[in-house]
Amino acid sequence: MAQFNRTPANRSGFMKKDNRGRDYVEYKAADELRRLMTPNGKIYSRKRLGVSAREQRMIAQAIKRARYMALLPYTSATL
Repeated sequence: MAQFNRTPANRSGFMKKDNRGRDYVEYKAADELRRLMTPNGKIYSRKRLGVSAREQRMIAQAIKRARYMALLPYTSATL
């Protein structure tokens, strides 16, 4: 029986690999992270993004770091 690779390589461009081969999400790539959020600033769910729990935690951590560094807004400016 053939084995299938469950995680496609470089899923949508936000997952990167470091020199040791480990996956990470770059918090400085604000444009890529903005696509993972709603227009109001909420983080999309795992089901909507189609990622694993580990990848979702990495995405959330990267978005929170980008918010802290003022690369992304906490909320939308149009209320």
